[in-house]
Amino acid sequence: MHTFSELLKVFKKNFENQRFEKSPEELYSPINYTLSFGGKRIRPVMTLMACEVFGGNISTALPQAIAIELFHNFTLIHDDIMDKAPLRRGRSTVYKKWNSDIAILAGDTLFALAYQYAIQAETRLLPEILKIFNQTAIEVCEGQQFDLNYENCNTVTVDEYTEMIRLKTAVLFGMALKIGALIGGANGNDAQHLYNFGINLGLGFQLQDDLLDSFGNEKVFGKKTGGDILSRKKTFLYIYSLEQSNTTDRKRLLYYYNEKKIAPKEKIDGVTAIFKKFGVEEVARKLINNYLRRGLQTLKQIDASKENIEQLKDLAFKMINRDK
Repeated sequence: MHTFSELLKVFKKNFENQRFEKSPEELYSPINYTLSFGGKRIRPVMTLMACEVFGGNISTALPQAIAIELFHNFTLIHDDIMDKAPLRRGRSTVYKKWNSDIAILAGDTLFALAYQYAIQAETRLLPEILKIFNQTAIEVCEGQQFDLNYENCNTVTVDEYTEMIRLKTAVLFGMALKIGALIGGANGNDAQHLYNFGINLGLGFQLQDDLLDSFGNEKVFGKKTGGDILSRKKTFLYIYSLEQSNTTDRKRLLYYYNEKKIAPKEKIDGVTAIFKKFGVEEVARKLINNYLRRGLQTLKQIDASKENIEQLKDLAFKMINRDK
């Protein structure tokens, strides 16, 4: 079985050949611009890896891997509009470089293009693949709506946040693995076990993102820490600290988060000091490791070779323990 790095090279080579040089240029230029951003490409490589775990040929899963990457980019374009984010990976976002109307259309087109690739599967697999794809698309939108709802709400619980990131982030990992597994020849039970593995991995992945944003090494992380704080995102770190706070600490945390006139550095330092007071970094790491253990437990139920399962375990540890 190929390693993650080897599969990444295969995917990148194929994905970079997908150019959408059509008319009107005002629609397709933003699409090609977005696809040129790069990124980790974790989700599509997961699809190829899951296919190979069950003895499939990765070439048969490439269209669906491309579909998943196109779908992911559609969500990023729309997220940037809703978050009013000026930058992504150090470059202007589509809505900022062009405008919101063009960005909406570009995202919608990527969504449709994703389906054009998703349907390039064996006829017998197509109903199940489309069922998974549709359900995931709905859930991602549900998660995004919860995220928007929570922006102006100070009573979000850890459980509510967990459900939001399951919908917004984790289900895409689950979909990538389940579709790849089905294409590779997995039975329904094994494909579902791999889906559950992806859900737990996705939850841990997002919590690690939360940690890196506040406590990561900027030189390694590749961007300024504290972005979530400055944009007032209700991350696990914030919600847990708020739940643990007494009246005084609660007022301080809400003040730092909501007061717009505080200098960025003062805001970040004030909030992270409260995070540290409640040991939220250690609590988050324990929770991340718990999701990792749950994910690895599901792998024990899968009928695949030990060597192939080890590749999935290696992927899990790399994703959870990453520093960027």
